[in-house]
Amino acid sequence: MRIWMALAGVAFAAACAQGAGSGTDHSPAEVAAAAYTAPGPKSLTLLTMVNNRSGGGGHTALLVNGSQQVIFDPAGSFRDPRVIERGDVLYGMSPKWVDAYKSSHARKTYHVRSQTVPVTEEQAEQVLQAVISNGQVPSAYCANATSAVLSKVPGFEGIGRTFYPVKLSEDFAALPNVSTTHYYENDEGHVIDGVQAALLAE
Repeated sequence: MRIWMALAGVAFAAACAQGAGSGTDHSPAEVAAAAYTAPGPKSLTLLTMVNNRSGGGGHTALLVNGSQQVIFDPAGSFRDPRVIERGDVLYGMSPKWVDAYKSSHARKTYHVRSQTVPVTEEQAEQVLQAVISNGQVPSAYCANATSAVLSKVPGFEGIGRTFYPVKLSEDFAALPNVSTTHYYENDEGHVIDGVQAALLAE
């Protein structure tokens, strides 16, 4: 993998490369039943998995708080039988499941950087419909797919198309009114961490 990445000249993480094609496409009825609407203002949150040693990016995802709250997890690896997924979009993303998602990616070697920006209902809905219609993303295209969606939204024209999660994070940081948090865990890190966190929150 390291040799391939060096030859390609792009630093992609395993999380962005392993998940593509391995998700379950649930039915439209299951998707509709799983819908969760978050209270409060609409927002977009860019989730970047950052290597604690090198500062490089491992994976990109996008939490969309629109008419419903979803996580666009392109080529992602987050799996749980209770999570409804279709076309690399995770549905029913209540605060419990958002925390579980972060927990599944944070570990000794990576932390999760969350960058949230308030948006209008129109912007949120445009992004929501874009990720829903995007379909499944190929391996290593997580940042590319996310930046492509964002760059087409009015107000986000400064987001450049990129394959690099950290470059996308830097572009996102230049947007007005961005608030940033960092989530760390000091364990080996696995999807099971997030599943356990979700169980504890029930």
